[in-house]
Amino acid sequence: MNKNRLEAFSDGVLAIVITIMVLELHVPAEPTWQALLHELPTFLSYLLSFVYVGIYWNNHHHMLHLAGRINGAVLWANLHLLFWLSLFPFTTRWINDAGLAEVPVLVYGLNLLLAAIAFYILKLALIRQQGRGGALQEAMGKDWKGKGSPILYIAGMGLSFVSPLLGIAAYTVVAAIWLIPDRRVERFLAHT
Repeated sequence: MNKNRLEAFSDGVLAIVITIMVLELHVPAEPTWQALLHELPTFLSYLLSFVYVGIYWNNHHHMLHLAGRINGAVLWANLHLLFWLSLFPFTTRWINDAGLAEVPVLVYGLNLLLAAIAFYILKLALIRQQGRGGALQEAMGKDWKGKGSPILYIAGMGLSFVSPLLGIAAYTVVAAIWLIPDRRVERFLAHT
């Protein structure tokens, strides 16, 4: 199957996810710095979730760039990933509404963990479709970021029992790690 429809559908879903999240940002009730400061936690949680959606979109794009064609398993793996990403607005809003409470921060981390697992499953489905030793497997290499992120998510979930802010800090560290550009696919394409 051609991958164009999968890419277009995924781009559309991620655009809707971002739109839903941004609609949760409210204009301050008063035209003051104090009122704007009151909205800062909501903006920061939106920013973190926006960065995560951007990270997934970027890496999804790179992965599919190396996929020549897809099959049913890839379609379902992609839908699985989109399901977890589509929950970002819900878990982000819960953190905002609850004021950084333990359970919402824990559930946000679980959402991040399950999205990471779904991305890994999609990567495996694409590698299986190409066959071992294909372009994607070669470009991905050891993937220490992909393997280390779930460990940090679990650590953040555990830290949220100590302090929800520590949980958010752990999730922010993972996002910061992924913000450092991952040039594996680009390097692979430059050398082939």
